[in-house]
Amino acid sequence: MKYRFIFFVFFVSFLVGCTVAPPKHPDDLCAVFKEKSSDDWYEDAKESEDKWGVPINVQMAIMHQESHFVADARAPRIWFLGFIPWFRESSSYGYAQATDGTWDTYLKDAGSWWSDRDDFSDAIDFIGWYANRSYIRLGIAKSDAKYQYVAYHEGVWGYRSKHYLKNAPLKKVAEKVERRAKVFKQQLSNCKMN
Repeated sequence: MKYRFIFFVFFVSFLVGCTVAPPKHPDDLCAVFKEKSSDDWYEDAKESEDKWGVPINVQMAIMHQESHFVADARAPRIWFLGFIPWFRESSSYGYAQATDGTWDTYLKDAGSWWSDRDDFSDAIDFIGWYANRSYIRLGIAKSDAKYQYVAYHEGVWGYRSKHYLKNAPLKKVAEKVERRAKVFKQQLSNCKMN
Protein backbone atom coordinates (compact mmCIF):
# COMPACT_ATOMS: atom_id res chain seq x y z
CA MET A 1 0.00 0.00 0.00
CA LYS A 2 2.81 2.37 0.94
CA TYR A 3 4.58 1.77 -2.41
CA ARG A 4 1.39 2.39 -4.37
CA PHE A 5 1.01 5.76 -2.69
CA ILE A 6 4.63 6.69 -3.41
CA PHE A 7 4.21 5.59 -7.04
CA PHE A 8 0.98 7.63 -7.32
CA VAL A 9 2.67 10.77 -5.93
CA PHE A 10 5.63 10.26 -8.30
CA PHE A 11 3.29 9.70 -11.28
CA VAL A 12 1.20 12.82 -10.56
CA SER A 13 4.39 14.89 -10.08
CA PHE A 14 5.67 13.57 -13.41
CA LEU A 15 2.46 14.55 -15.20
CA VAL A 16 2.48 18.04 -13.70
CA GLY A 17 6.13 18.40 -14.75
CA CYS A 18 5.23 17.46 -18.34
CA THR A 19 3.20 20.61 -18.85
CA VAL A 20 4.92 22.78 -21.44
CA ALA A 21 5.43 26.30 -20.15
CA PRO A 22 4.54 29.12 -22.52
CA PRO A 23 7.44 31.23 -23.77
CA LYS A 24 8.67 33.97 -21.43
CA HIS A 25 8.60 36.66 -24.16
CA PRO A 26 5.58 35.82 -26.37
CA ASP A 27 5.67 39.18 -28.17
CA ASP A 28 9.18 38.59 -29.55
CA LEU A 29 9.08 35.85 -32.18
CA CYS A 30 12.87 35.43 -32.27
CA ALA A 31 12.93 35.00 -28.48
CA VAL A 32 10.06 32.50 -28.70
CA PHE A 33 11.85 30.36 -31.29
CA LYS A 34 15.18 30.57 -29.45
CA GLU A 35 13.61 29.62 -26.13
CA LYS A 36 11.72 26.73 -27.72
CA SER A 37 14.60 25.57 -29.93
CA SER A 38 14.90 22.27 -28.04
CA ASP A 39 11.22 21.66 -28.83
CA ASP A 40 11.76 22.48 -32.53
CA TRP A 41 9.10 25.20 -32.70
CA TYR A 42 10.79 27.04 -35.54
CA GLU A 43 11.30 23.83 -37.53
CA ASP A 44 7.64 22.87 -36.98
CA ALA A 45 6.42 26.32 -38.06
CA LYS A 46 8.69 26.23 -41.11
CA GLU A 47 7.45 22.76 -42.02
CA SER A 48 3.85 23.99 -41.82
CA GLU A 49 4.72 27.02 -43.95
CA ASP A 50 6.36 24.77 -46.57
CA LYS A 51 3.42 22.35 -46.53
CA TRP A 52 0.53 24.83 -46.63
CA GLY A 53 2.10 28.02 -47.99
CA VAL A 54 0.99 30.12 -45.02
CA PRO A 55 3.77 32.41 -43.74
CA ILE A 56 5.18 31.64 -40.31
CA ASN A 57 4.39 35.15 -39.04
CA VAL A 58 0.69 34.74 -39.92
CA GLN A 59 0.44 31.32 -38.28
CA MET A 60 2.20 32.49 -35.14
CA ALA A 61 0.14 35.70 -34.91
CA ILE A 62 -3.06 33.62 -35.00
CA MET A 63 -1.71 31.24 -32.35
CA HIS A 64 -0.59 34.16 -30.19
CA GLN A 65 -4.09 35.61 -30.30
CA GLU A 66 -5.83 32.30 -29.68
CA SER A 67 -3.80 30.90 -26.79
CA HIS A 68 -0.76 33.12 -26.13
CA PHE A 69 1.19 29.87 -26.70
CA VAL A 70 -0.43 28.07 -23.75
CA ALA A 71 -0.56 24.35 -24.58
CA ASP A 72 -3.71 23.49 -22.65
CA ALA A 73 -5.64 26.76 -23.08
CA ARG A 74 -9.41 26.33 -22.89
CA ALA A 75 -12.46 28.47 -23.48
CA PRO A 76 -13.73 30.11 -20.27
CA ARG A 77 -16.33 28.39 -18.12
CA ILE A 78 -19.87 29.60 -17.68
CA TRP A 79 -20.69 30.08 -14.00
CA PHE A 80 -24.15 28.97 -12.89
CA LEU A 81 -25.63 31.31 -10.27
CA GLY A 82 -22.34 33.17 -10.34
CA PHE A 83 -20.36 30.64 -8.30
CA ILE A 84 -20.96 27.11 -9.60
CA PRO A 85 -18.59 26.09 -12.43
CA TRP A 86 -20.66 24.95 -15.41
CA PHE A 87 -19.97 24.13 -19.03
CA ARG A 88 -17.37 25.88 -21.12
CA GLU A 89 -18.48 28.38 -23.77
CA SER A 90 -16.91 26.24 -26.48
CA SER A 91 -14.91 23.06 -27.00
CA SER A 92 -11.88 25.16 -28.06
CA TYR A 93 -8.68 23.68 -26.72
CA GLY A 94 -4.93 23.86 -27.06
CA TYR A 95 -2.45 26.13 -28.78
CA ALA A 96 -4.72 26.71 -31.78
CA GLN A 97 -7.99 26.81 -29.79
CA ALA A 98 -9.44 24.31 -32.28
CA THR A 99 -12.98 23.17 -31.57
CA ASP A 100 -13.83 19.46 -31.42
CA GLY A 101 -15.65 19.40 -34.77
CA THR A 102 -13.04 21.35 -36.72
CA TRP A 103 -10.23 19.30 -35.17
CA ASP A 104 -12.02 16.10 -36.24
CA THR A 105 -12.24 17.45 -39.80
CA TYR A 106 -8.52 18.22 -39.71
CA LEU A 107 -7.73 14.71 -38.45
CA LYS A 108 -9.69 13.16 -41.32
CA ASP A 109 -8.27 15.55 -43.92
CA ALA A 110 -4.65 16.18 -42.98
CA GLY A 111 -3.69 15.13 -39.49
CA SER A 112 -3.20 11.72 -37.96
CA TRP A 113 -5.07 10.04 -35.16
CA TRP A 114 -1.98 10.65 -33.02
CA SER A 115 -2.30 14.44 -33.43
CA ASP A 116 -3.03 16.47 -30.30
CA ARG A 117 -4.27 20.01 -29.88
CA ASP A 118 -1.83 20.58 -27.01
CA ASP A 119 1.16 19.60 -29.17
CA PHE A 120 2.78 22.61 -30.85
CA SER A 121 3.73 20.73 -34.02
CA ASP A 122 0.16 19.50 -34.56
CA ALA A 123 -1.41 22.85 -33.63
CA ILE A 124 0.75 24.88 -36.01
CA ASP A 125 0.02 22.38 -38.78
CA PHE A 126 -3.68 22.78 -38.01
CA ILE A 127 -3.44 26.57 -38.37
CA GLY A 128 -1.63 26.21 -41.69
CA TRP A 129 -4.22 23.69 -42.89
CA TYR A 130 -7.09 25.94 -41.85
CA ALA A 131 -5.62 29.03 -43.52
CA ASN A 132 -5.01 27.03 -46.70
CA ARG A 133 -8.68 25.98 -46.66
CA SER A 134 -9.69 29.62 -46.24
CA TYR A 135 -7.57 30.46 -49.25
CA ILE A 136 -9.18 27.68 -51.34
CA ARG A 137 -12.78 28.19 -50.18
CA LEU A 138 -12.88 31.93 -49.61
CA GLY A 139 -10.05 33.32 -51.71
CA ILE A 140 -8.29 34.91 -48.72
CA ALA A 141 -4.59 35.43 -49.42
CA LYS A 142 -2.45 33.20 -47.22
CA SER A 143 -0.45 36.25 -46.13
CA ASP A 144 -3.56 38.27 -45.16
CA ALA A 145 -3.44 37.86 -41.38
CA LYS A 146 -6.48 40.05 -40.76
CA TYR A 147 -8.97 38.20 -42.91
CA GLN A 148 -7.39 34.82 -42.29
CA TYR A 149 -8.08 35.46 -38.60
CA VAL A 150 -11.67 36.51 -39.29
CA ALA A 151 -12.23 33.28 -41.26
CA TYR A 152 -10.46 31.30 -38.52
CA HIS A 153 -12.78 32.79 -35.93
CA GLU A 154 -16.03 32.79 -37.89
CA GLY A 155 -15.67 29.71 -40.10
CA VAL A 156 -16.55 29.51 -43.79
CA TRP A 157 -20.26 30.21 -43.35
CA GLY A 158 -19.68 33.10 -40.94
CA TYR A 159 -17.15 34.68 -43.26
CA ARG A 160 -19.35 34.29 -46.34
CA SER A 161 -22.36 35.74 -44.53
CA LYS A 162 -20.24 38.81 -43.61
CA HIS A 163 -21.59 38.91 -40.05
CA TYR A 164 -18.14 40.00 -38.97
CA LEU A 165 -18.77 43.40 -40.59
CA LYS A 166 -21.21 44.14 -37.75
CA ASN A 167 -18.93 42.70 -35.09
CA ALA A 168 -16.77 45.64 -34.01
CA PRO A 169 -14.86 43.71 -31.29
CA LEU A 170 -13.90 40.96 -33.77
CA LYS A 171 -12.74 43.55 -36.31
CA LYS A 172 -10.50 45.12 -33.64
CA VAL A 173 -9.02 41.76 -32.72
CA ALA A 174 -8.43 40.91 -36.40
CA GLU A 175 -6.62 44.23 -36.85
CA LYS A 176 -4.53 43.42 -33.78
CA VAL A 177 -3.60 40.04 -35.33
CA GLU A 178 -2.67 41.85 -38.54
CA ARG A 179 -0.39 44.26 -36.63
CA ARG A 180 1.20 41.40 -34.71
CA ALA A 181 1.83 39.46 -37.94
CA LYS A 182 3.65 42.52 -39.35
CA VAL A 183 5.76 42.83 -36.19
CA PHE A 184 6.50 39.10 -36.24
CA LYS A 185 7.52 39.32 -39.90
CA GLN A 186 9.96 42.13 -39.11
CA GLN A 187 11.34 40.28 -36.09
CA LEU A 188 11.78 37.08 -38.06
CA SER A 189 13.68 38.91 -40.80
CA ASN A 190 16.15 40.18 -38.20
CA CYS A 191 16.95 36.92 -36.45
CA LYS A 192 18.91 33.93 -37.64
CA MET A 193 17.01 30.68 -37.19
CA ASN A 194 19.05 28.40 -39.44
